[in-house]
Parts: sequence; structure tokens; C-alpha cells
Amino acid sequence: MNRDMTKGSPWGLIIRFMIPLMIGNVFQQFYNMVDTIIVGRYVGVKALAAVGATGTIMFLILGFMSGLTGGFTVITAQKFGAGDECGVKKSVTNGALLAVIITVIMMVLSMSSMRHLLKLMHTPDDIFDMSYTYIMILFGGMFATVLYNMASGLLRAVGNSIVPLVTLVCSAILNIVLDIILIAYAGMGVAGAALATVVSQFVSGAACLVYVSRKVKILMPSREHWVFDESFYKPQLLVGIPMALQFSITAIGSIILQGSLNLLGSVVIAANTAANKVDMLFMQCFLAIGQTMATYTAQNTGVNDVDRIRKGTRAATVITCFFAIAMAVIVINLVRPVVSFFSADITEEMLGYAEIYMKTVASFYIPLGLIFVFRNVQQGAGYSFMAMAAGIMELIGRSIIAMIGAHYLSYNIIVYASPAAWILADIFLISTYFVVIKRLNAIGNKNAVANTEAAES
Repeated sequence: MNRDMTKGSPWGLIIRFMIPLMIGNVFQQFYNMVDTIIVGRYVGVKALAAVGATGTIMFLILGFMSGLTGGFTVITAQKFGAGDECGVKKSVTNGALLAVIITVIMMVLSMSSMRHLLKLMHTPDDIFDMSYTYIMILFGGMFATVLYNMASGLLRAVGNSIVPLVTLVCSAILNIVLDIILIAYAGMGVAGAALATVVSQFVSGAACLVYVSRKVKILMPSREHWVFDESFYKPQLLVGIPMALQFSITAIGSIILQGSLNLLGSVVIAANTAANKVDMLFMQCFLAIGQTMATYTAQNTGVNDVDRIRKGTRAATVITCFFAIAMAVIVINLVRPVVSFFSADITEEMLGYAEIYMKTVASFYIPLGLIFVFRNVQQGAGYSFMAMAAGIMELIGRSIIAMIGAHYLSYNIIVYASPAAWILADIFLISTYFVVIKRLNAIGNKNAVANTEAAES
């Protein structure tokens, strides 16, 4: 099932690779949504708000780890595109060793500072204990999340988007079953939701590893590959750390936004949580396009085919705009009936807040989708510092609008925080894309001259 993305029509390759990723991402969000629905219906609106209040902290820490492991697998994709089998295996071992070390550090730091973080975000007293319980269990199982991210990322690096989809579907089903058992029957509340998520992610990651060990030998290193190699871990860190920081910088802006929302009380938090879950479900097509372009660009960077990267970027931009318009129409029309499922206690006031949120953000889906295209193209080419800088632009835009909204205690202002962040990031990323393409051309020309001179000598 491995796919070489350096040959064939960019349109066809992108669409065929993207669709399984999109389905898998939707399933992942679906079981996250089911978590929220079951918590809201069986435990109550306050529990729904408690889960929502932890979302930005999860994005801060787990997003950091996701960006880091994604950066590690970019190097794998580049080596695979270049046909360097030994390089692929060494990138796997160095990435795995780095992931273990950094995961341990992040677990200790995040769990020891969690109470302070929740207080810093003005988490309401009536949901504080539930929020703390939920997120501590999730972070206690951080290895499960990293295992899946790393294993599925390695499979995508060699062009396999089918197996991560299959394992995610199975994981989603397991998560729903465990939710029902632990929350509805065992009465474990938010703790049951968190435990179900950790177990299902571990099973999904373990399944990917079993498949790799049996079917994808190019990703299976031998004993001699299990050593730290500066020529691999250094570029992995140079790509992975900026990608991780990009997630964290974006998350800091989201934490500021969540802190502003927390000032408006648990009703607004619950409404925003439900609307955000719906929003995230429909946004997965953008994430899938981004993941596709990271692999596509990395493999084509490995063979120095800059013209092919440009063609792929144009194709991805058109596909993104099509999905953005379609998703906006669907989301705006479905927000009320879908949000009503989240709790039996949903009120007209909460539905009103959810509708304001969805109509606002859906109107800006094209700028959001373009972020995923241009950010992942640059990350796949190895220029993850550009993506990190774009994250700073997002932080500025989101923070300014969130603080203005908090000052006036206005939800109508706060909901424009993310659209402002997306527009600023797009301005930066589209500009830097042309800089990256120019640099790739210069590198390609230099390599061509060196190869010609070597052949003549």
C-alpha cells in the first residue's frame, strides 16, 4: 500500500491519498464528539463544560507532541522519496528514541503544573475538579497518543494512508463502546471518558506497529540502526521543534481565547464546546489535505522536483476552496440540530451561542483551509520555521480579539478571534511560500551543477 508521490498526476495522487486520511480524521473527531455527547447526556451540562475547558491545554501539550513527531516523519518521507532505504530506517530509530525521551519530560512537566494552568485560565470553580480529573488521565496516557501519532505518521511518510484509517475506525468503535460501559453503566463520569480515549488510542497505535512489523519492512530497522546519529536527529529536531512550537504557539492563543470564554460562565463554555466539536468534525478535510501535502512535498523534495511541488500546491488550493464552500453551507444549516444532541439540558440560549459561533467561523473556512495547504507544503520541504512564525501571527490575531471581547464581556466579539488569526497567518504563509520555492529552486540548480561537474570529472 506504499505510494510513491514523485510520479503520476498530482491531482489524482492528492485526492486518493487525502480521502482515507479525511475519513480517518472524521472518525477520530466523531469519537471525540461521542465522548462529549455521552458526558453531556449522562453526567450533565457542567461535565460538558468541564471537558471543554481542558481543550486548549490538551492542544498545547498534545499538539506540541503531534508537531514534534510529525517533524520527525518528514525526514522519513524525504529519505523514502530519495530511495534511501538505510536513511529511512535510521530516521525511524532516531525519531523513536527522541519521542520517548521528550514524552517523559512533557508528561512530568504538564502533570505537575496542571492545577496552576487551570487556575490561570479562570476555570470556573463549579467545574474545576472535573476538568482536573479528565485532563490528568489523558496526560497520564500521553504515551498512547504519541505511539499512534508516530506510527501513523511513519506509514503516511511512505505513502500509506489506508492502514491509519482502518486502525482509527476500529479505535473509534472501541472508544464508543468503552464510553458507554465506563460512563453510562459504571458511572465513572469524565474519568471514564478520558480512560476510554487513552485505551482506544493505545490500541490504534499498537495495531499500526503490528502492521509495520509484518508488512512494511522498509520501516523496520535492524539492531545496527538503533544508535543516535547526529546526521539524523539534528535535522529531525530542526524540523520537529519548530513544528511542535507552531502548535504550542497556536495553542497559547487558544488558551487566551478560552480564558476569555471562561469569564462568561459555564453556559457559554458548554455552548462553545458543543459548537467547536461540530466545527472540528467538518474541518477534518482541511487537516487531511494538509497531511497529504506534507507527505507529497517531502517526497518530492527528496528528488528535488520543485515544479511538481508547485503543481501539487495549485491542485491542493483548488480542492481546499471547493471543500471550504461545501463545508460552510452544511455546517451553517446543521448546527442547531447537531448541537441539540450534546445534552438533554441544552437550552435555547446555548443554541443561540452555538449558532453565532458556527455562522461566524464557517464564513472563514477558505482562509482556514489555505493555512493547512501552505503551512504543510513548507513543513514538508523542511522549512518548519516558517510555519512556526505563522503560528506567532495566529497568536497575535487571536489574542488581540479575545482580549477585546473579554474586556467588553462580548461573545459576539470573541468568536472573531480565530478568523482574525487565520487571515494574518495566510498573509504570512502565502508570502513565505514563494520564498521557499525560490530557495528550493536554488538548491536544485546547485545540486544539478555539482552532479554535472562530478560526471565530467
